[in-house]
Amino acid sequence: MALAPKTNLKDKFHSLYGVDPDVMAYAPGRIEILGNHTDYNEGLVLSSATDLYTYVAVKECKSNSAKIHSFDMANTEELKLDDSLKVKIPGKWSNYIKGVLLELGRLGKLTPFKAVIYSEVPLSAGMSSSAALEVSSCFAFGKLFGIELDKKEWAKLGQRVENNYMGLKSGLLDQFSSIYGEKDTLILCDFRKIEVIDKVKFPSDYVFVIVNSMIKHNLVESDYNLRRESCERAAASIQKKFPEVMKLRDVTPEMLEECRGTVDFTDYKRAAHVVSEGDLVIKGIEALRKGDIKLFGSYLYASHASSKVNFENSCPELDFLVEVSRSIPGCIGARLSGGGFGGISIHLVKKEMADDYRKRIAVAYKTQTGKEPQTFVCGVGCGAGVY
Repeated sequence: MALAPKTNLKDKFHSLYGVDPDVMAYAPGRIEILGNHTDYNEGLVLSSATDLYTYVAVKECKSNSAKIHSFDMANTEELKLDDSLKVKIPGKWSNYIKGVLLELGRLGKLTPFKAVIYSEVPLSAGMSSSAALEVSSCFAFGKLFGIELDKKEWAKLGQRVENNYMGLKSGLLDQFSSIYGEKDTLILCDFRKIEVIDKVKFPSDYVFVIVNSMIKHNLVESDYNLRRESCERAAASIQKKFPEVMKLRDVTPEMLEECRGTVDFTDYKRAAHVVSEGDLVIKGIEALRKGDIKLFGSYLYASHASSKVNFENSCPELDFLVEVSRSIPGCIGARLSGGGFGGISIHLVKKEMADDYRKRIAVAYKTQTGKEPQTFVCGVGCGAGVY
């Protein structure tokens, strides 16, 4: 299902440059529903695209450079399409564009262009605004430059931007969810096969209420890479007793328990989280297939408890949002979503009660922390595309 064109994006482009764009592309943010930090451990993740998108419009031009305007940042960047792209300026949104252009430049010839970017995906919140920007840029610039790749390769290109340019050792979840998402459908991704291996319909009478804790979520500056290194050490320690183990994907709870005394205590806790998350993904799919939405919701709570205790990628504000959700009518499950260390919590809420729930949890959060949270009801959207 293609997204209906955003005509105002075309208007915005014309108002800025006086011409219409050649290409417009879009890519959604994503919600990680179950399977926290399992992607780079070659495990399973249950996720979805959101109905919030980043849009890129672009036109080839006669110039010596590329001009890109972000309406969200109210900022225009002019980039030379040469080795200066390799220079990364800390904190700049254009770093992601530079990374995409460098990767595309290895596959084909870059030509000067004018572009605009407009995004509905909240920044630094844990809904992968960076992947939405990378994927929408890939699709728009790829079309403009005549570069054709399959979906999996586009996802890998976006990951290379994160890994090689931004310095974040992330997995493929964000780009995969943004590209492969389907409307009203949750997707099960296997990051050993690097495939979508199953799909399950999301119950039409429930929605996700997203609550942004307003604690800035910046994985590049967080302990994300340290968590990944800890997982790799744990897998290597377990492999000494169980040679068949390549990644934490291969570790069962029984194997982990047998190695408890030989794995560093912190690494053991990180591994316990990843192993339990893989189990929750399978159980979650089964619960949805049986129509047991309340059981599914309980798995969200279990996931957050593991994030808090074992993986330690939560924060007091996220813990409060998850705990208070239990006392507000309509919610049957909640957890942090994404890398953690701030950002969003997702709340599985009865659709007819979602607006009231959103208001009540916002009041509770502000009373507790003094911060005004960003809250919205989020649907399950379609994946990225071009028009």
